[in-house]
Amino acid sequence: MKNVHAAAKPGDVFAAVGAFLTEHALNPEPANYALAYDVICDPNGSRGREVQALTLGGVRLSGANVVRLGGVASAVPLALVPSAPAREPAPEPNRDDALVARTLTQIVDFATTLQTIHQETNHFGRDLAETAEAIRNGGAEGGVERISRLTAAMIARVHQAETRLEQATTETAELRAALEEARTIAGTDPLTGLLNRRAFDDRFAALSPDVPVALAICDIDHFKRVNDGFGHAVGDRVLTLVAQLLEREVECTVARYGGEEFALLFERCGEDDVVARIEAARDAVVARRLRDRDSDRAIGTINFSAGVARGFAGDRLNPLMERADRALYAAKQAGRGRTIVAP
Repeated sequence: MKNVHAAAKPGDVFAAVGAFLTEHALNPEPANYALAYDVICDPNGSRGREVQALTLGGVRLSGANVVRLGGVASAVPLALVPSAPAREPAPEPNRDDALVARTLTQIVDFATTLQTIHQETNHFGRDLAETAEAIRNGGAEGGVERISRLTAAMIARVHQAETRLEQATTETAELRAALEEARTIAGTDPLTGLLNRRAFDDRFAALSPDVPVALAICDIDHFKRVNDGFGHAVGDRVLTLVAQLLEREVECTVARYGGEEFALLFERCGEDDVVARIEAARDAVVARRLRDRDSDRAIGTINFSAGVARGFAGDRLNPLMERADRALYAAKQAGRGRTIVAP
């Protein structure tokens, strides 16, 4: 939540309050302005903290939430409130394409810099050889002037080389940062911000073979019902919320493994500890009372089933995942909303 202190410019506070009212479909009632102002300017206050908890995962405040917080629930659609005409957003460039183009440009520039420095070095050797030959043929006295000119030229070239080396060092750092950014993007699920399947597999592969591990697969129960009943935008918000709560509660490596499935990697944790963390995450998910932002309809209780397999990193990922998947299937068959550990 954006924190705009009361000491900020009045325009900043007004804009933030207006954005809050629009986001939660609240009419411009004085009580709603007071609620929004309190939340924006004092996010760590009682109402600020409660709103943050209620809206975790992008959930909109319900009418009942607003009334309990001291506001006025909207009785008419927000569309009836005058507002500035919407502008068509400008298309955003593809981030991956831009990153690839920038990285390739830096590689070309770096290669050019190295080639130039190499050419300068070759010139040093050639000029020194010519000067040595002139001294041998004309004596030291005849070579003094030439040595003086060569020294001045070499000093100038050294300065140029130092500048180019400094430039090459900067370009190398930029290139390294760009490649690290690309690696991070490639390993991140764009919806939830969690690791994706490839990054999760890489994280497992990096473990020492003798490390005891537990792998868990968590699958949201009846997720198709959410997508079919409320649309994929609501489904995406539910996925994001579950991802946030899992990451907060289980305190281990968490990845979105595909669809509504999440993979968890525990290192050096006992079975009871693993199950307790998963159950804590389930309690946090079930405790949420989610509503559709647009219709204010209750989405219903969200829950998930989990299957766990224990072993060592040296047991390889696929066999462990297969055991966890079988345990997950058993949890679904047993009525869902539970965790089963593979034998």
